[in-house]
Amino acid sequence: MLHVAIQPSYGNPAARRHWRDTLDQEVEFGRGKCGKALTEEEHARLLNAHSSDRARFWGATAAQDRNMSLLGSGDVVLFTGQKKVRGIGEIGVTFRNAGFADAMWEKDPKNGSWLNVYSLLSFRPVDIPYEEIWALPSFNAGDNFMGLRVLRGEKAEEILDGLGIRTIGENRRALARDKEVAQLISKGKIVPVEGVHTEKTTYRREEREIVVRRAESLLVTEYKETLGDLDVSRLKTPAGITDLYVVGGEGPELIEAKSDSDHRHVRMALGQLLDYAPHGPEEVERLSALFPSRPVDSDVALLHRYGIDVLYRMNAHEFDRIEAPGESRDHMRQAWTR
Repeated sequence: MLHVAIQPSYGNPAARRHWRDTLDQEVEFGRGKCGKALTEEEHARLLNAHSSDRARFWGATAAQDRNMSLLGSGDVVLFTGQKKVRGIGEIGVTFRNAGFADAMWEKDPKNGSWLNVYSLLSFRPVDIPYEEIWALPSFNAGDNFMGLRVLRGEKAEEILDGLGIRTIGENRRALARDKEVAQLISKGKIVPVEGVHTEKTTYRREEREIVVRRAESLLVTEYKETLGDLDVSRLKTPAGITDLYVVGGEGPELIEAKSDSDHRHVRMALGQLLDYAPHGPEEVERLSALFPSRPVDSDVALLHRYGIDVLYRMNAHEFDRIEAPGESRDHMRQAWTR
C-alpha cells in the first residue's frame, strides 16, 4: 500500500539550511563522515538505489519513529512550508542512523538527531498552495499540516490523484504491463486481466523522475477565479476526483480540465465526464470540458454530440464557452445519470 507523507521542511531557518544542503543538491554518501557512519548493509542498499553514489536526503527525529516506520521505498513525500507544497519526492531507502544524520545536519535543540533518514529516488520542486489540497473532498480548509503526517489508503490515493502526481513505480508498472501485452499479442496469446508485478527495472536517468502534472491545476485555478460567488468544489466519486463541481442558478455543472486541446485530450475529457456524471449528489444539468485553447471544430462537434459544452482559455482570466445544442444536452442527460 502506497503512503504519502506530509513533511514540514521549510518553516524555519534550520529547515531551510537542511533544504539547501540535502534537497537542493545531491550528497555523496559513500565518502567522508557520511560514508564512515554507514554500515555495509546501509551502503549496499543506497548504492542499489543510487548507483552514482549520490542522492538527496531528508530526516526526522526519534519523536517520529512510529510514523517513519510506516514509510518505505516508493512512498511519496510532500515537502511543505509557508503554506505551500514546495517539493515532491519519492523515497528510495529508509534507515535509522544517528551518526550519518549528524554528519549532514545539526541536531535539533529539543529532539536531537534527525536519525530517521531517507533518500529520494526523485525530487521535484513545485509551488502548490495549500488551497489546492484543502479543495480535495477529504481535507479541511485551514489545515496547516503541522508535524509529520502519514496518509494511507484512499486518502493517499486522493491527494496523489488530486495533485496530479504519478510515481516512478507507477511508470514502471505501466511500462512493464505495456511490454507484457505487446509480447502476448505478437505471439497470439491471451492477455490476462491482471498485470505483471515488476520488482526492479533498469531506467535511464531521465526516466527516474516523479511526474507532477501542474498545467491542468493552474488552468482550473484561473477558471475558478472567474466564477465569482458560485459554489465551487471537487467531488470524490467511484470513478475518481472531479476537477470542478459548480452549483449555480441553472443547477450543478461538472467540469473536466485538460492540459492540451488535441484530439487525445478531448477524448479523455469526454470519457471522464461520462464516467463521473452519474455519481454527483444530484443530477447534473451540464457537463463541460475545459481546455487551454480552442479545440478544432471536429473535436468541438464530438463533445457536442454528447451534450458537452466546450470551455477554453482566450486570454489571461478570460474564457469562452461553446454551448452544446440544447436538444443534444436534453437527449444525453438521461444517459449521463443512469
